[in-house]
Amino acid sequence: MIDIKVPTVGESISEVTLLKWIKKDGDYVERDEVIAELESEKATFEVNAEKAGVIKLASINEGDSIKIGDLLASIDDSAAKPASNGKPAAEKKEEKRKTKAEVKVEVKPETGNQEPATDVKATPVAAAMIADKKVDTKKITPSGPEGKILKDDVLAALSNPGRKPGIESFSRNEKPEKMSNLRKTISRRLVESKNTTAMLTTFNEVNMQPVMDIRNKYKEKFKEIHGVGLGFMSFFAKACCYALQEWPSVNAYIDGDNIVYHDYCDVSIAVSTPRGLTVPVIRNAESLSMADIEKKVVELAGKARDSKLTTEDLTGGTFTITNGGVFGSLLSTPIINIPQSAILGMHKIEERPIAVNGQIVIKPMMYVALSYDHRIIDGRESVSFLVRVKELLENPDQLLFGKDPVKTLLEL
Repeated sequence: MIDIKVPTVGESISEVTLLKWIKKDGDYVERDEVIAELESEKATFEVNAEKAGVIKLASINEGDSIKIGDLLASIDDSAAKPASNGKPAAEKKEEKRKTKAEVKVEVKPETGNQEPATDVKATPVAAAMIADKKVDTKKITPSGPEGKILKDDVLAALSNPGRKPGIESFSRNEKPEKMSNLRKTISRRLVESKNTTAMLTTFNEVNMQPVMDIRNKYKEKFKEIHGVGLGFMSFFAKACCYALQEWPSVNAYIDGDNIVYHDYCDVSIAVSTPRGLTVPVIRNAESLSMADIEKKVVELAGKARDSKLTTEDLTGGTFTITNGGVFGSLLSTPIINIPQSAILGMHKIEERPIAVNGQIVIKPMMYVALSYDHRIIDGRESVSFLVRVKELLENPDQLLFGKDPVKTLLEL
């Protein structure tokens, strides 16, 4: 019998939450198969079977908090592997395909005056619920792709008979829900950041036309060569790395009575997930190409969505970039990601009239915000940093090596 215990996931983490059982009690598991998903203060992670055998799960419910080192499950590695059901592989494959396929629910008329029978598309779970509860499919508002009925659509019809969900189904119900470890950590860190830093925010605006022109001109060729799209994040990350090297206090943090400066730029990017906000880190962003940055952004965002971020992905970071513009934010004051000393907020690009050479023109403008810890960063440094980022974005040719080509040529 092999005991599987909750693994250590970090020095300061003593408790995790059971998110989901992947295996059922009594299942036969192969070695290295995932048996459960756990969530710590920083990330979610999987627990694998150490040996093959029949698994016995501990009496822990999904959503329960458990201590590091607690017994999660036991595996009887002496148990024989159960024989297969004898069905040919082709038949099993066909059954699997059918379970994933959409299920058609036949709607039969109750009287001769009604319309002829029709087929309504529904997921397997929704179809079973419709058949069990004898729900009139005409009273269900489908929300799935191509008019497919989902489980939630059936539940909405059952809880609000005769009403269209979202239109008439109002209530005064309250539902308490336990905070996840991740949400607790976000809450604690944000309050700590507000209470322990002398936070101020400075603003500027950037004419995004030059960057947008480059993207429109080269995005197809860029994707063809590098296999990844050319987004705004690589431009901002590059610009910030040059500005951070010019204004090192923005890339530093306070440690007791010391100020710790960094010769490298580990840029954290804020990623929103269903479980909450995470900030994975792009290591040595100052040394990466535009394509490398874009690939890393895609990789980290994908891992965040799939809850596959590791502690290593989330540890460290010397500066943070967050993009509220993807949700439509026009202006905001982002909160510093402690122990860092500054965070840059990107926002929605909006066409606005601006004055250029005495003429009013319409340009795609973005407000940018830099929240900074005034204990370590003075106003001159914060404003100069943001102005430098603006200058680099409005003159993308300078992103090649961080300097004006003409001034460099003239050694000015």
